[in-house]
Amino acid sequence: MMNKRMMRQAQQLQNRLAKAQEELEAMSVEGSAGGGVIRVTMTGKQEVTAVVIEPEAVPDLDQADIELLQDLVAAAVNDAFTRTQELAAEKMGAVTGGMNIPGLI
Repeated sequence: MMNKRMMRQAQQLQNRLAKAQEELEAMSVEGSAGGGVIRVTMTGKQEVTAVVIEPEAVPDLDQADIELLQDLVAAAVNDAFTRTQELAAEKMGAVTGGMNIPGLI
């Protein structure tokens, strides 16, 4: 049985984890390739919010095609990430017997 001090410490830890998660959700990072001709912006929740493909990366495409390509790449990356989360949840659920353990997924 947990004593009051342990319960308070557990609650404080849970509060700190929730605050850190909120801070991550508000942050974003940018990754790039090809000397910056392709850039991806992603939130701390690992959601792609922007893909920029400079015209010199795809010289045979016009701007409308580049914009469509950017949107398609962002959607594909987000879809793949969602699928990896679902796969991880499935695999971890098999290990934990369906118990929801915060922080594992």
